[in-house]
Amino acid sequence: MEHAERVLTAAADLFYRRGVRAVGMDEVRAASGVSLKRLYQCYPSKEALVVAYLERRDERWMSSLTGYVAGRPDPVTAVFEWLERWFGEDDFRGCGFVNAYGELGVESDAVREVVRRHKERLRAYLRELAAKAGAADPGLVAEQLLVLIDGATAVAMVSPREAAATAARAAGLAAAAIMAADGTPGR
Repeated sequence: MEHAERVLTAAADLFYRRGVRAVGMDEVRAASGVSLKRLYQCYPSKEALVVAYLERRDERWMSSLTGYVAGRPDPVTAVFEWLERWFGEDDFRGCGFVNAYGELGVESDAVREVVRRHKERLRAYLRELAAKAGAADPGLVAEQLLVLIDGATAVAMVSPREAAATAARAAGLAAAAIMAADGTPGR
């Protein structure tokens, strides 16, 4: 494995598990087995490493979600089934994007931009699913689903994980059904 990949793999694990601020570059160096000089040749700053971590996380997270949902008869239900699986993982620590934004977003335009792009990419995917499901206003349904996903993810960090995903799924399906039926937001 090349140096940059070893650094990124080590940083991704440490950042997600412990938080961006809690992890120093020396810890990343030790975990990756790459010299500090080489680490900084690959990633000239901690911000650059955090951005790379988030960009890779976006690719992997979205690929996992879309791969799971693809071909399922009810894609909205499949999104929430996927969340249940993710919430059940031993290393689940919530949304890595929201976590990083909470730590660095105010101080780092680059981190804030990566987080914004990820959320927009997820929103666009949800809009596509809502349109395929026949929602009268796919944009509104996508926004509702995004809020449910992010809310369930936050709740799952501090309470029973399965309950958060189940409640979000029920709310998402109800919102999608109302929108498909008459185009009116939930009453």
